[in-house]
Amino acid sequence: MSKPAEKPEVFQPPAEPPAPVPVNARRAAQQRVREARDKLTSTSGTRPAFDRELLRQYAQTRISASLVVILLVVATGVLFGLWMQPITAAAWTCGMLCVHAAITRHCVRFLAEQPSIPSTRKWRTRFVLLDLLYGLCWVTVLIHPALDAASGAMIMFLMLLVIAVSSMLSANLPVAALAATAPVTVAIALNFMLSGTFDNYVLAALALAAEGYFALLAHRLHSTTLATLEARAEKDALIGELEQAKAISDEARHRAEAANVAKSRFLAQMSHELRTPLNAILGFSEVMKSEIFGPHTVPVYKEYSADIHNSGVHLLNLINEILDLSRIEAGRYELNEEAVSLVHVVADCHHLLKLRASSRGITIYEVFEQGMPRLWADERAIRQVVLNLLSNSIKFTPQGGEIWLKAGWTASGGQYLSVKDTGSGIPENEIPIVLASFGQGSNSIKSAEQGAGLGLPIAKNLIDMHGGTFTLKSKLRIGTEVIVTFPPERVMSALGPMSDEADAPPLQPETAAADDRRRLRRKPIMSAGTG
Repeated sequence: MSKPAEKPEVFQPPAEPPAPVPVNARRAAQQRVREARDKLTSTSGTRPAFDRELLRQYAQTRISASLVVILLVVATGVLFGLWMQPITAAAWTCGMLCVHAAITRHCVRFLAEQPSIPSTRKWRTRFVLLDLLYGLCWVTVLIHPALDAASGAMIMFLMLLVIAVSSMLSANLPVAALAATAPVTVAIALNFMLSGTFDNYVLAALALAAEGYFALLAHRLHSTTLATLEARAEKDALIGELEQAKAISDEARHRAEAANVAKSRFLAQMSHELRTPLNAILGFSEVMKSEIFGPHTVPVYKEYSADIHNSGVHLLNLINEILDLSRIEAGRYELNEEAVSLVHVVADCHHLLKLRASSRGITIYEVFEQGMPRLWADERAIRQVVLNLLSNSIKFTPQGGEIWLKAGWTASGGQYLSVKDTGSGIPENEIPIVLASFGQGSNSIKSAEQGAGLGLPIAKNLIDMHGGTFTLKSKLRIGTEVIVTFPPERVMSALGPMSDEADAPPLQPETAAADDRRRLRRKPIMSAGTG
């Protein structure tokens, strides 16, 4: 017996993961599912919670209007006592009051009971039956044979009053309102139609029209109440979602803070662990490169030692940049503020990087305004900003390019620094990327001198700590310009000489103390101005 041939395996590519469902679509689907489930468990087509709330409002309305119903019943009994026997009218009045007392008692019991779906259905049926009994009691008196002597207009008026009051009281339960008013209307209309006169036909038609009007009015009131309940439920749902979102955001913030603390600890630990062997590498490579203990037997070893030293210096600079950025983001970077001349700092940085620019055939122009006062700032931070900006311009400016260094006054009285080059430029959509931590543009990735993407973020954060602005403007294949401004509050203008204290009038104790504090605040400014 031959073995059946095996079917060749067909390669099936892995199924693509489903696209994420938008938040609005997911919320709409959840809403539809919830509404379908509520309709299955509801007795009126609405949410079960709404059924309970509508019954609760119905019970509260019947209890609050109890006195009005009693007055209506008593007044009707007294009025009908003129046409029928007083004993019959009194018996009807007592019966109506008993029915009303039963409805009120059931409403009180309903409000005191714990809510549940089966109990809601049971109470809904009870209220409908009680309102039906209430309407039938009104029928017994309105179509009583003894009222034949009464005019049809008066009976019509009483019928309208009864169905109006019943419709308003049972508006939150439309079935109960219909049970209380429909028997009265049908009985009165039939009574008018059986009389056989044209006027009574008209009154019968008016009775049916009035029933339709009040039924529509009760339905509108019910719809308004239901819309109010739905709006309140939607508001509660939104509040719940906001609270849940706030809880999630708080948890995410706590996790981010914990991660930030862990990152700071990790960087602090790694800086110590990396710098310890790095110092030995830099020291011994410097000794070997300088041939302090004698020349190398193989000349290429000297080049290798120089490469090791340069790589170690690059690694040390990278570690320092990461630590500086970490301290700035953690808010632990403290400015060592003093009187600083912006022009002198820019000129010194130009002098340090002039040799690198000359080796690439790049010309650097200086455009400085003379006689500018000093800034109250951190000299090390400003020097780091200028070196980062100028080194970036040299790195991305091609052979034979030009760089302009500018320093001067701003329109508001502050000072600015501008570094402009004729490099390859940055696409507009990549500017937020290069300003982010470890962000690199496409030109930086293609460049042979790739960095860590920390120079611009560190410079921007340092300027923000000084209260200044950092603006980067760039056009592709045209060039890039970075403008740094310092606010007028950091410009230290020179002050005139103070008058002798002997010539000044005697000061009160409070004025003298305030003057001493003012002198202490002006002291660094005076030294800067006179220096």
